[in-house]
Amino acid sequence: MKAIGLTRYLPISDPDSLVDIEIETPAASGRDLLVKVEAIAVNPVDAKVRAPKPQVEANPRVLGWDAAGTVVAVGPDVTLFKVGDPVYYAGSITRPGANAEYHLVDERIAGHKPASLDFAQAAALPLTAITAWEALFDRLGVSPKGDDAGKSVLIIGGAGGVGSIGIQLAKTLAGLTVIATAARPASQAWCKRLGADHTVDHRGDMAAQLKALGFAQVDYILCFNDTDGHFPAMAELVAPQGKICTIVENAAPLPVERLKSKSAALIWEFMFTRAMFGTPDMIAQHRLLNEVARLVDAGRLQATVGEHLGTINAANLRRAHAMLEGGQTIGKLVLEGF
Repeated sequence: MKAIGLTRYLPISDPDSLVDIEIETPAASGRDLLVKVEAIAVNPVDAKVRAPKPQVEANPRVLGWDAAGTVVAVGPDVTLFKVGDPVYYAGSITRPGANAEYHLVDERIAGHKPASLDFAQAAALPLTAITAWEALFDRLGVSPKGDDAGKSVLIIGGAGGVGSIGIQLAKTLAGLTVIATAARPASQAWCKRLGADHTVDHRGDMAAQLKALGFAQVDYILCFNDTDGHFPAMAELVAPQGKICTIVENAAPLPVERLKSKSAALIWEFMFTRAMFGTPDMIAQHRLLNEVARLVDAGRLQATVGEHLGTINAANLRRAHAMLEGGQTIGKLVLEGF
């Protein structure tokens, strides 16, 4: 089968950083679905995993953690899906990725594709929807039923993939007052279209901008960009007994003592945790994706495709990685068909 892989971890400008390859089609076993991949999306994690380092792979490594396609075979223990089902999912970072014609995924972390979306639109949602949902509802403990309506949330990186769905979940399901950060007019307009009540520029003094909007502090903060750079502002802005959730690893020790007097919480979200450790509640991601699909089909959540980059091949994937590394993307980057 066709796939895109790497053996060396190179700058994305190097044509050998991602190459077109032929590999053996895998077989489904256990609770695995074998999916014919119709579309994929590209995320910052793809570029981080591919980033230059001395390591060399004996066999080509296939990346990619966002896909939509059709089930063509199932393992003997599968109970949630059947052959022919359209699915969407983010996969596991510990297994070969979805940048291939056929891909194995555990049924417990896959969902039924939203019927109202095509494959490319659906592929843009899984990783970011799981991340934003878990960050907001599981980690911060916000009610998805509106019990915390009226409280405030600052979403740092509002126009990115996770921010794009995070804004919608915070506004549509939780009923929060949403302040999203966006630096450019186009990204500010994107955030407002998705439901943000206010936007501020994360390149400037966020505390001063929030105070000008009437927010001395916020109840919750979702950090989807540069934990190190934004931590001082987050520590200042989070309310007493408030909560911060970040998805971006820090490069240096954080001055977490600044949160002590407020009894404020700093919490991590990593959407691969359940699959990586085989947690007893792994199936929660299956249920989560099915609920997101229901909300999309009901018109309560919007697709978050920012740009369609064409067919699935090495050249287009290198272009997507370069765009992500440039830090100027809005929404999700998708590719479709081989």
